[in-house]
Amino acid sequence: MILWQHLYLFVFLLGAVLSLGFTPLFQKIAEKTDFMDRPKCEDHKKHARATPLMGGAAMFSAWILAIILGYVAVNAFNSGVISKDLSNNIPGVNYVGGRVFFICLGAFLATGLGLLDDKLALKAGTKFLGQFLIAAIAVSFGDIKISVFFNNPVIIWCISVFWIMLLINAINFFDNMDGLAVGTVTIAMALFTAVAAINGQFFIAVFGALTCGVCVGFWFFNHTPATIFMGDSGSHLLGYLLAVMSASVTYFSRDYSLTRFPILIPLFILAIPLFDAFSVVLIRLYHHKPIYIGDHNHLSHRFVKMGMSRKRAVQMVHLMALIIGLSVLPLLWGDFKIDMVILAQALLMLLFMSLIQYAVSQDHGKATEQEQSAAEKPETEHKQE
Repeated sequence: MILWQHLYLFVFLLGAVLSLGFTPLFQKIAEKTDFMDRPKCEDHKKHARATPLMGGAAMFSAWILAIILGYVAVNAFNSGVISKDLSNNIPGVNYVGGRVFFICLGAFLATGLGLLDDKLALKAGTKFLGQFLIAAIAVSFGDIKISVFFNNPVIIWCISVFWIMLLINAINFFDNMDGLAVGTVTIAMALFTAVAAINGQFFIAVFGALTCGVCVGFWFFNHTPATIFMGDSGSHLLGYLLAVMSASVTYFSRDYSLTRFPILIPLFILAIPLFDAFSVVLIRLYHHKPIYIGDHNHLSHRFVKMGMSRKRAVQMVHLMALIIGLSVLPLLWGDFKIDMVILAQALLMLLFMSLIQYAVSQDHGKATEQEQSAAEKPETEHKQE
């Protein structure tokens, strides 16, 4: 008898297998079409050789093919081999078909916009306009809404569009080391899938399990040393899917929620990339630099400055994302006192991250001054001689 748990595992494995197949295919396509990432004296790029740059296209191809196969399978299901609960919900797939179409259209456009940026290096204004249109389509026609207890449709629409654009750019910023972004998105997707499954949002949990599987398949080629990059196409796609997933999950219900704090769950599950994006933007503004120009002020870079290897720094970031994400799941069923302890713990972890960033910044600045003094001293002595 096929249960929902079996379906989650199946679509996860399907996404992973398809991603494992499509990624080397697009790697070869990128090499033959010269769709490569070649460092051109950019300070924030540390890879030494040209690397294929079509990871986003590979992930989207695996993701959309799995969805198409899923629709075919729904109509071919034999009700005798699946659970009653599963069979009762299958007709709902066709009911939400229009919504799913526009969600998939948004994913396609997000990937396409990223590919254009990878190839043509679009201006920031053009890219933001494209992101806005994609978010508007998802919110207006895909019914991706974030109410946060608001009833005004204009406010809900603006919050939802902003959320999608925020996550697209946050993941784009976060893609600064091999395997960092895709691993963090995998962790977040797994946690959102768990929340959806706990709340009985079966098809949303299937959506999350599929995306999680696609990310895992791509990770095999993207972890250190990466043989293919996701590029802006991948970061746009994963940021978009993360926004759709996080906005579709129900966190608060008057039937079972003891407090309203569960609405904070997505913010903490995504705390690491959001924290990193906001801190980097503030640092760039403080130094009067454009916010869209890459640098080495990300959390992962600061771990490297502490003496870690790049691979170890990525593992540390993933571990922190998992710790914070798991720690806030009990908000779903906790009372006020329990929620206060959980939130305090998560906030203290973020404070710990802030202290690390400040300490590394100060130590790095002192080290730079000492290096400059050491370099200038022999020159002064030579002049005296």
